[in-house]
Amino acid sequence: MDKIVIEGGVPLRGEVQVSGAKNAALPAMAASLLAEGDHAVANVPDLADVRTMGRLLAHMGCEVVRGAGDDRHVVSLRVPRSVIPEAPYELVKTMRASVLVLGPLVARWGRARVSLPGGCAIGARPIDQHLKALSALGAEIALEHGYVEARAPSGRLQGGSFVFDVNTVTGTENVMMAAVLAEGRTVLGNCACEPEVADLARALREMGASIEGEGTTEIRIDGVERLRPLYHRVIPDRIEAGTLLVAGALAGGDVLVRGCLAEHMEGLLEKLRAAGATLEAVPAGLRVIGDGRPRPVDFRTAPFPGFATDMQAQMMVLLAVADGSSVVTETVFENRFMHVQELLRLGADITTDGKTALVKGVTELSGAPVMASDLRASAALVLAGLLAKGSTEVLRVYHLDRGYERLEDKLAPLGARIRRMKA
Repeated sequence: MDKIVIEGGVPLRGEVQVSGAKNAALPAMAASLLAEGDHAVANVPDLADVRTMGRLLAHMGCEVVRGAGDDRHVVSLRVPRSVIPEAPYELVKTMRASVLVLGPLVARWGRARVSLPGGCAIGARPIDQHLKALSALGAEIALEHGYVEARAPSGRLQGGSFVFDVNTVTGTENVMMAAVLAEGRTVLGNCACEPEVADLARALREMGASIEGEGTTEIRIDGVERLRPLYHRVIPDRIEAGTLLVAGALAGGDVLVRGCLAEHMEGLLEKLRAAGATLEAVPAGLRVIGDGRPRPVDFRTAPFPGFATDMQAQMMVLLAVADGSSVVTETVFENRFMHVQELLRLGADITTDGKTALVKGVTELSGAPVMASDLRASAALVLAGLLAKGSTEVLRVYHLDRGYERLEDKLAPLGARIRRMKA
């Protein structure tokens, strides 16, 4: 097991390239199940979750190959005429996104057996909305022995209407993929508006699907009989980009994040500006300049286009050394303050009460051993290590590797004194 060791207190300076979005690559890979033939997904980060999805598709009978050299971010997939329509527990227990194969499997083959998903321990993330929506399209659903059993009685799903009770990104994506091969029109209401949902809609259109309305709360889909193989380049990772922007804002840094899209991060950018960072849009991406000690900022997480819950922990690090007190309210997940206890070990002054955290800025953090509890918490602890005086060791970095492609290799050229070691 690896750990990351950081000697902090050095402002970051230079340029860094953002990777493709994991949360766009995974549904695009799952969408390949919708059509027989040779597919390719480009700009795919080399991450643990992506490798898990590759193993899952291979278990079903697909060929999955990542390119080498200049093509190392291209994943080629060969989908056969028939597959094993099952996602076993041992392959998907660590990754919630595994549930994204459910919609494509039942849409194309009329049946699916998918293990209930795993992933980060940041609170309940039930898939009841996925199942209710598939039922609205005619699927018969049963839960047996930890698996979802789904079947289209006539062999093909039927178009229908469904309004999601809550905002769900993977639910919207799963049902979109199911509906593209359903017979007739499907209208989905209260859909997630995240950029990754819109990116999947573009990918499905490239395959010949008829979809409109993505990026709004109502998506309309006219089912087709068959789709063609996919070639798609996924969007940049807005959460990695946001993490790098916060890193650049720490301790008076000056960093150009290449490849990021400002329109995907307006909620974060607004709060960074309020905290005193200068943000400059350039043709290559966004430049961030930290301006001394940050100002306190209150924020509340919300579905897109609000402040992303996946950036809450990283922004809290910046506010931990602000000149005043900030209030952070987490509205999306109920257990997403687990990083607070570790930040306290570094000298932060943070108290939590239910969904609210009061962050009282201190003048500096001090390095110490810390342990990551989930993906975004691990990124926040790396940022805290960059800021803290002395040495910080971040343990359990396998969480980090689920969502960041060798983050230490991106930070080191910016001047970070950071290295990966065996724990």
